[in-house]
Amino acid sequence: MPRQYLRCHSGWIQACVILVRGNSLLIVGMEVDKMTGRLILAGLAFVLALPCANIAKARGLQQEHHCLSLALYWEARGESRHGMIAVGWTILNRSRSPNFPSTPCDVVFEGGENPPCQFSWWCDGKSDRPRDRDSWINARVIAARLLTDPPPDPTDGALFYHSTSIGVPWTRPRRRTARIGNHIFYR
Repeated sequence: MPRQYLRCHSGWIQACVILVRGNSLLIVGMEVDKMTGRLILAGLAFVLALPCANIAKARGLQQEHHCLSLALYWEARGESRHGMIAVGWTILNRSRSPNFPSTPCDVVFEGGENPPCQFSWWCDGKSDRPRDRDSWINARVIAARLLTDPPPDPTDGALFYHSTSIGVPWTRPRRRTARIGNHIFYR
């Protein structure tokens, strides 16, 4: 992974290029906490790799990252990293299926802000602003990985999931593909 050290007013930030997608780069900034010596996430941003890069594509990638991050935060913030990846893969699988919208944002926001919608956090009338900083950072890092260099799909192509705390929420039969953390996945 190429690394570049940048001087910042708050200390030294190590920027690691995570993605080159088209003409866009995804940068994750890590900063050393001067008190503990631990690395902390200082920022996550999409930037243009080339002056002639398509700005609309870079903005689109940034928007997809934000939508997927919100979904991971609200749907799986209490899960392990593996559980968050599984929820993210379900959204990606839907965006690749002809039966669903074609982008992560369109999948997440399908149905609008009024019930019924695909994800209850989106249409419950409550604020969608993340409140737990560590969980939000974790969701953003995992979303970036899913959009750039995704690990293998642990759900075996799942298009649906539900929490183990509720019964099966649909009447149409679906094939169960996995149980990961507190979610059951189906095709």
